[in-house]
Amino acid sequence: MAHPKFAVLSLTEAAAARARDLIAGAGKPVAGIKVGIKNGGCAGMTYTLDLADEKLPGDEIVEDQGVNILIAPKDLMFLLGTQLDFETDKFAASFTFKNPNQTSACGCGESVSITPAQG
Repeated sequence: MAHPKFAVLSLTEAAAARARDLIAGAGKPVAGIKVGIKNGGCAGMTYTLDLADEKLPGDEIVEDQGVNILIAPKDLMFLLGTQLDFETDKFAASFTFKNPNQTSACGCGESVSITPAQG
């Protein structure tokens, strides 16, 4: 019996729809969306999300609901099992991260602490 491949990162239907809209509206060829983390903020790390012009050497590519998600090798262990969502309320619309490796977040919601997944 075949085992399903574990998804490094997945998208909700809302996130996939928004990502497809952004890619379609880019006005240039796009390899997908690039998801990552960087040092910064009061809790130590922030998530990054951008359109990727090309796949870089070593990038992990996850395809979900017609969207290519690119993740740099250095970010993989911090993002394992993360679900990317797109939430809209009365005043704002934004991508949100549901990350099982996140240990805390600052009050502003822009900065997080993440412990690498143990393999």
